[in-house]
This record gives sequence, structure tokens and C-alpha cells, in this order.
Amino acid sequence: MKKLVFTAAILVSCLSFTLANAQIHLSVGVNIGAQPEWGPVGYDHADYYYMPDIGVYYDVPVHQYVYLDNGVWIRRAYLPARCRDYDIYHGYKVVVNRPNPWRYDADYRVRYAGYRGRRDQVIIRDSHEERYREHWHDNGRHNGWDKHGDGDDREHGHGRGHGHGHGHDD
Repeated sequence: MKKLVFTAAILVSCLSFTLANAQIHLSVGVNIGAQPEWGPVGYDHADYYYMPDIGVYYDVPVHQYVYLDNGVWIRRAYLPARCRDYDIYHGYKVVVNRPNPWRYDADYRVRYAGYRGRRDQVIIRDSHEERYREHWHDNGRHNGWDKHGDGDDREHGHGRGHGHGHGHDD
């Protein structure tokens, strides 16, 4: 009887470990659908975007910006007022797959200073790749048109200062 209980305990432990391992694997797998349409193309997975022009991070899975405010890193669903004129669709984004990248902000500021002002990055919205199909617009207006077909994304929270980005893996 002891052998049966012991064997069952081992089997349950192994099964639990396998399920936990599978969940971890899924959480770091492909997250193209979670990436905003303003994110860079070429990445199956992105945890964060770093925007060198404004020194702000974007948490892709949570859809929040992380930025320094009065010496404290805060999370918000919107960019800070100082960035109200920033064009999220055309600014360069660096993909960072590292927990809490703002802890290494001084390093990222130096490492990606050369990307400030760059406007040549292809974003998901403008990609013709099949893997980004879910970011295409259903009304036949693909690449450059807003989701609502009225020509003005800003009214609907998809314009400047709202959305997702792209960059380099760490």
C-alpha cells in the first residue's frame, strides 16, 4: 500500500511539473496578436518596447506604458503629457525581452541613442505578412487606414500616443 501511495505521489508531482512547465512555455511563446499595430515587424514575441525618442517603455502583454515621473517609474494606459505630440506609429521601437527593463534604463539610453529620430522602421499595421493578418483592417482598407474607416484613428484611441511598437531582442 505504501508503494502505491508513493507511486501516486510521484506521478502527481510529475504531472504537475509538466503542466507548470507547459504554462511557462506558452507564456513566453508567440504573442503577435498581443502586439499593437504600431509595433515593429519581425518578432513573434515581445515583452516590452523601448522608445529611445522619449525614454518610455511599453509593456506589451499588459498594454501599459512605463515611464519615469518625478523620480518614480509608473505604469499608465497612456503616454505622459510631455509626449503628447509623439507619433507612436513612426517613432523607433526596440524590443526588449527582459523583466523590468527600466531597471537598466541608463544602459538602454546609451545603447540605443543612435536610434533617436529614426523613422524607417516597418510597423505591424503596414506589413503584408500573413502572420499579421489579424492586424489588417476588415473593411478592405489595409495599411494606413484606421479600423473604423473614418480616416481618423485619434478619435478612437489608436492615433498618436496609443498603440504598440517594435525593436531588437535582448
